[in-house]
Amino acid sequence: MSSKADFSDLMPRLISAIVMVAIGAGSLWMGGDVFALVLIIAAGLMGWEMSRMHCVNHLVPMVYGLLIAALTLSVMFLTLPWIIGTAILATGAALLGHQRRPVAVLIVGAVIVAACAGLQELRSGFGVAWALWLILVVVATDVGGYFAGKMIGGPKIWARISPKKTWSGTIGGWVLAAIVGYGFYTNGIGGVGLVVASVFVSMASQAGDMVESAIKRRAGIKDSSNLIPGHGGLLDRFDGWLGAGLLAAIYLMAAA
Repeated sequence: MSSKADFSDLMPRLISAIVMVAIGAGSLWMGGDVFALVLIIAAGLMGWEMSRMHCVNHLVPMVYGLLIAALTLSVMFLTLPWIIGTAILATGAALLGHQRRPVAVLIVGAVIVAACAGLQELRSGFGVAWALWLILVVVATDVGGYFAGKMIGGPKIWARISPKKTWSGTIGGWVLAAIVGYGFYTNGIGGVGLVVASVFVSMASQAGDMVESAIKRRAGIKDSSNLIPGHGGLLDRFDGWLGAGLLAAIYLMAAA
């Protein structure tokens, strides 16, 4: 057990979280074009963050972010020619505009688009309760991991990639995610299998977090940007949501 839990970063994280929850919860409740717009903007900003980690030119990340936003919009609302056209432009920008790891930029861009489109489809096709479940499972994973890791500590899960991630935090995230799933089940959302599904979503969320940590480690940076006080960038905050959103997108495509 660690000798002393350090909560010095809790307050800025909490304030930023309240603002993000207000924006996210409001747009989620309204749904439709409002929720889609928030996701499209977030996709563009995450694309910009991923690009600037791997490009010395200041213009390319802005262009790439706009292309990722346009591709997300195309997947959500437009026809196949628009999707193909914007995908070709985004692919070209990723492969030609980045000196370092262009394939990684391309893959993460595709994940961003798929995850955001998956979240939008979950909200529009299945209702606010299911979208809220997915989001709260990711939040529970982060909160459970943060407090269990700080208070219990112990062996690191992958110290070379993410020095602060511990097995206690990982399991704490699973436990709190399962509790969220059980809470939704007892309120008439899904069956008892939702508890197990919540743990799988939690694992996908943690995988997204670890992948983003590995990307930052290789890029030699601490945060993807400084857009969110106490949290770094959108990729730092929503990497777990990308993992969960991608899992939702794969499930929705398989079930279609």
